Amino acid sequence: MSDQTPPPLLVEIRGNIQIMTLNRPEARNAVTLEMAEAMAAALDALDANPDVSVGIINGAGGTFCAGMDLKGFLQGKRPSLPGRGFCGITMKPPRKPIIAAVEGYALAGGFEVVLACDLIVASREARFGLPEVKRGLAAAGGGLLRLTRRMPYHIAMECILTGDMLSAERAHQNGLINRMTEPGAALDAAIELAQAVAANGPLSLVASKQVVSESVDWSREEMFDRQAAITNPVFASQDAREGAAAFAEKRKPVWKAQ
Repeated sequence: MSDQTPPPLLVEIRGNIQIMTLNRPEARNAVTLEMAEAMAAALDALDANPDVSVGIINGAGGTFCAGMDLKGFLQGKRPSLPGRGFCGITMKPPRKPIIAAVEGYALAGGFEVVLACDLIVASREARFGLPEVKRGLAAAGGGLLRLTRRMPYHIAMECILTGDMLSAERAHQNGLINRMTEPGAALDAAIELAQAVAANGPLSLVASKQVVSESVDWSREEMFDRQAAITNPVFASQDAREGAAAFAEKRKPVWKAQ
């Protein structure tokens, strides 16, 4: 048997999808500084790879992520990176769409990683939670900023202020989860969803996500001008002409991200 420590993050390319697996199942995939650094590098690679359109984050061993690795924290290793946030993603998600595939628990920082994603697929046995208040802390990795924008205010505040877990059923009923699956099937369903997304124009995907992400604080007077600065290059691209031609010729488009 090898004594070599397994990598904290596994990265796999399947067609035009990049799958990133949190890989510390013995610790419920609790995030270490090394995992955060690996995630940041993987997300940079996702954005830089013209052949990949969508990313998926999931966890090994039947659990998504239990949050911060406390042993590392006690050693002075916080799993947050300057400008990138917890696990290298919460402050700076990738430009390309990203999907969370959740089995088991997504708690504290693990839930905040989920909330940094654009789409969520979860097993019906998944559990989400921001238990920081139970420990005299606060969900400062994006949970307080994002959860009330993703589901009804009072449901989100109950989760935040009690620290109690949220079932996949209730999360799905309140619009947090896109697709709910049987246990063990979240990744397969996330890949199916990713394929539906990745079939579309890669420039269109990046521009669409950018407008949605940045327009939260745009004023009514400026919003269309600011949108145009992002979307006009898409309309002028080779892919836009290819999309129109493929429609007219009743064939699948061949995207070049140009």
